[in-house]
Amino acid sequence: MSRDAYAEAFRRVTGRPLVALPQLAGASDSEIFFDSLALNDGVRGVDDGDLLARYAAELASAFGARSDLLLTQGRILPGAREALAAMSRQPDVIQTVLTGTIRQNAQCKLQAFGLDSYLDLGIGGFGSDVYPRGTQILRSLDMAKEKYGWHLVLDDVVYVADSVRDVAAAKVAGVRCLGVASGRSTVSELREAGAQPVLVDLSDTSRVVAAIRR
Repeated sequence: MSRDAYAEAFRRVTGRPLVALPQLAGASDSEIFFDSLALNDGVRGVDDGDLLARYAAELASAFGARSDLLLTQGRILPGAREALAAMSRQPDVIQTVLTGTIRQNAQCKLQAFGLDSYLDLGIGGFGSDVYPRGTQILRSLDMAKEKYGWHLVLDDVVYVADSVRDVAAAKVAGVRCLGVASGRSTVSELREAGAQPVLVDLSDTSRVVAAIRR
């Protein structure tokens, strides 16, 4: 459904079909769009003044029209809901999300699987942002400080990552990183990139909580 939404949004913004689709894994929605422009002969003649904003709006509309497919074509990782629920009961924890998906679509996905209530999306980072992922982590920390009035430092942040690229972003931001090998990156790849500790999955809730607390 995401690929169809990308193609529809691209056509609406550029007036041309999306013939070639770039690599999607690990890329943000904004990166996918600009890579698509390059792959599809640059789409000459398109005004790029507010191109990304228009694309994000069209992508939200195209994805929203397909939201009823989420529960049949999407999936929730085993233990994800339990881990979020357990951490939300910790008195000194704020949870948010940093994702390559634009905010509207990220919220749609989280709501479909009942995960949004555990997260403060107002301090998150999303695919419509032009900031690198490492900068997004720092922006999220600053927004949390301002909103909650807590004295937070880098050591208070734990970034849960499932890709080597995310581990690199945590390094750039100077925050701790818990690796979870639930994506394309293996346990050894996450560990070699610098994640510590690294879990195979999220199925053991107590172990997830202990790893984050540690």
